[in-house]
Amino acid sequence: MRAATTTRRGGIAALGVSVALLLGACAGGLEPATPGVDDVAPSDLAAPSDLAAPSDLPAPSDEPAPSDAPVSSGTSPAGTALAALEGLPVKGRAPKTGYSRDQFGPAWADVDHNGCDTRNDVLARDLTRTVTDPDTHDCIVLSGVLADPYTATRIDFLRGQATSTAVQIDHVVALSDAWQKGAQQLDGVARRQLANDPLNLLAVDGPTNSGKGDGDAATWLPPSKAFRCQYVARQVAVKQAYALWVTQAEHDAIAGILSRCPDEPLPSGGPAPRVDAGPDDAGSDDTSPDDTSPDDTSSDDTGPTQEPFANCDAARAAGAAPVHRGDPGYSSRLDRDGDGTACE
Repeated sequence: MRAATTTRRGGIAALGVSVALLLGACAGGLEPATPGVDDVAPSDLAAPSDLAAPSDLPAPSDEPAPSDAPVSSGTSPAGTALAALEGLPVKGRAPKTGYSRDQFGPAWADVDHNGCDTRNDVLARDLTRTVTDPDTHDCIVLSGVLADPYTATRIDFLRGQATSTAVQIDHVVALSDAWQKGAQQLDGVARRQLANDPLNLLAVDGPTNSGKGDGDAATWLPPSKAFRCQYVARQVAVKQAYALWVTQAEHDAIAGILSRCPDEPLPSGGPAPRVDAGPDDAGSDDTSPDDTSPDDTSSDDTGPTQEPFANCDAARAAGAAPVHRGDPGYSSRLDRDGDGTACE
């Protein structure tokens, strides 16, 4: 009898605890506890077909890496400027000792023997709406329009003593820079080729070119950001063609630009003209400035290449006066009024 009483008391106590818990839950507004996984029927679980299929997951981004992301060496597509950059030697800058513009031949020689000097060849290539002088076999460009790649502006070119320098012919790899990065080891013929190679020449805004001087990509880039990929790609192509090197700072600057356009092709201008030493190397009177001046500016262009007369007395003594623009021996220095006729 005592055992039954004990059992009944235990059952009542347990029932009391359950009722108390139930009343407490209702009074406190608590929700029933969430059943455990083991309490859920199999039919309540998500079927495998309800899970996201691989095709529903975000696809890998096709966007290029940020512009400041490092470029992996050896992974650039063949034929690109970036791949060519990876093959250029990286060295320190050599001393400028011994450099002069004369080390690269006269400016501007008729290296392709077409009767026109290099400056006018480039003007004819890069300008539109050109007007040429018929008395010079249409060699000399008298006027035209330049869509300047460096500033993305239009320049109306007019040949003349006071106006020709509005458009200058830039050596994309400045000759002084080339000299300090391997060109001093080239022979004279190769250096003349470098100075007259169309791949290394662009008609550009004169004042902007003057500001460039002999800077490399680490110290100077065109103001027009839209042209920078093409600009450094051309520098890489020239340095590759003539076995020149780059400094580490220059390499990094070019790589930074090309990381924004990794598929930029390496430009090809075809084989550089062969420049033979001899009388044909006697250039015009367009001398380049000294080492403290912009590297690649030029004065008023002249006609067919020949050593200009020293003065008008020499022209008269030779029976050549008056000397017309395009005639052998003509020099803008002798043409004081800039009308195309010297020693009148």
